[in-house]
Amino acid sequence: MSSLSLSSFSPSLRPSMSPITLPPINTGALLLHAGAAATMAYGYMGLQTLPIHAFIASQKGGHFQFLTILGLAVAFVTMLLSMLADLAPVLTLVKRTKRAVFMIAMPLAVVISTIYWTLLFVCPQLILREDESLDTEPSSSVEAPTFTRIPLQMDIALHAVPAISLLLDFFLLERKYSTKHAVYGGFIVAASSGIWYSWWVEECGKYNGIFPYPFLTFSPFHIRIAIYSVATTFAYVCFLVLNFIRRA
Repeated sequence: MSSLSLSSFSPSLRPSMSPITLPPINTGALLLHAGAAATMAYGYMGLQTLPIHAFIASQKGGHFQFLTILGLAVAFVTMLLSMLADLAPVLTLVKRTKRAVFMIAMPLAVVISTIYWTLLFVCPQLILREDESLDTEPSSSVEAPTFTRIPLQMDIALHAVPAISLLLDFFLLERKYSTKHAVYGGFIVAASSGIWYSWWVEECGKYNGIFPYPFLTFSPFHIRIAIYSVATTFAYVCFLVLNFIRRA
């Protein structure tokens, strides 16, 4: 009997040995995500160089009593997940996790940027603390008080880059959410995040004797509840609007 070998079969019967091809890496997306993450990290690390850092660090919650820093942290995690998805596109679990976190990160960043920059230019006394490092004696001068400000490049890194990078990501790289996920999922995310931060900032305010933002310190409890409710609703509406105008 003659021996059989693969060469004795016809080409159509030979097993397929084609190499496995991996999806290409989107260099533009990787640069966007890496650049945004690096800029956010720069902004956060710069907080330690501010004169007011020691005072804030001594309080309950530290810098994380600020909604800005919490939003920055969520945006930073989103960028890290995005980078991982860029480098390994086959990891579907990473992509799903990113989209889940994205539902929190994007509307939160938009709300933070909108409120911060609006108050900064219109009513800075509501968003900025007075500079307590200046030893001034009481006087009848009508000169405007001096507020604690951060360098412009750090300001942009903290209060603009998260929103800009997430919006670019959503409209250029991500898919829109289904109506069901946007309406119901967006509501659950906005409501749970709003309730948690309301509890957290109230706890910090009670312990520290002062709230992270002057407009909360100046407001009685029922007004603060209204502020939390309006901000949460604004975040939810922002997410619905952004998802609506995003093409499939």
